Amino acid sequence: MTPGNNGASTPEDDDPFGYLYADGQANGAQPPSGGYGYPNSVNRVRAVGTRPYGQQQPQAAQTAPYGQVPQQAAQSHGRPNAHYAAPETLPGGAQTAQQQMPAGGGGGRGGRGPNHKGLLIGAIAVVAAVVIGIGVAMLGGDKDKDKASDEVGTSPTQSQESKPSPSASKGGAASQEELPEIDAKALRLGGGATLAQDVKGAQSDGGIYVGNLNQVGSSVTWTVNGVPKDGLYTVFARYSTVDEDQEMTLTVNGKPFGTKLNMGNFTHTSDGDFAKGWTKTYAWPTLNKGSNTITVSCGDGDKCNVLLDKLWLKAGQVKD
Repeated sequence: MTPGNNGASTPEDDDPFGYLYADGQANGAQPPSGGYGYPNSVNRVRAVGTRPYGQQQPQAAQTAPYGQVPQQAAQSHGRPNAHYAAPETLPGGAQTAQQQMPAGGGGGRGGRGPNHKGLLIGAIAVVAAVVIGIGVAMLGGDKDKDKASDEVGTSPTQSQESKPSPSASKGGAASQEELPEIDAKALRLGGGATLAQDVKGAQSDGGIYVGNLNQVGSSVTWTVNGVPKDGLYTVFARYSTVDEDQEMTLTVNGKPFGTKLNMGNFTHTSDGDFAKGWTKTYAWPTLNKGSNTITVSCGDGDKCNVLLDKLWLKAGQVKD
């Protein structure tokens, strides 16, 4: 701009509505009849409705002075710009397709949305199937476990020894409790009884047995501790004899038992070899709970040519 009063001093002062303000009026701003803005303003704004649309604007309008917005090519109202074309109309342009939504909107059956009821029923069916499967598996496992437990102990393993069960007697069923037993070397000897180990076959520790019992007054005594209760018991004696049957006196808690202790030649050894004559005998005394004293002795009229190996107890009246 050249020096002098050419209108507004700066572009921002070129206000098309300057005539409305006091400072604009002071500078000579005029109402629309003479155009908007300050005097000598080059651009003139047409009144609304007087611009002919669809016509090319004069070239001069494209070179408006500083601060003025050039007029763009007019466009017909409602018509697209002639320089614009949609991408799909160009060669090689992307094809667009409008996706049809099902009637009623929303997915699912008939446009009614997701079938939540069906999903819930399916989930319940799956849970029920899992619970039923677990129940069947548990029932099968219990049957297998019961079957396995029934089979335990039906036959001895390599580390087990098969032993006959005690037979029942008129004194009642035999108890399976473990009761005391004693080897020959732990017995208290009386009279001429002595310990020896020359004859083979003794089962006591070290193969030791009691000999020299064939003299009147010779004896062995066992003080039994740990008898669980009062009642009938079986006293077993392991011994060896040859030729004739033998019998000795049995004393329980200081009182002679009703009969002699039968020590017969049950192996029928007749060649005098005691190693072949080992066998056992028994008697059924009544014992007290706790401690008891059992003595086997050679009394007057007894036959005592035996070797004594060991003594042991079983509950009730049994034979094995």
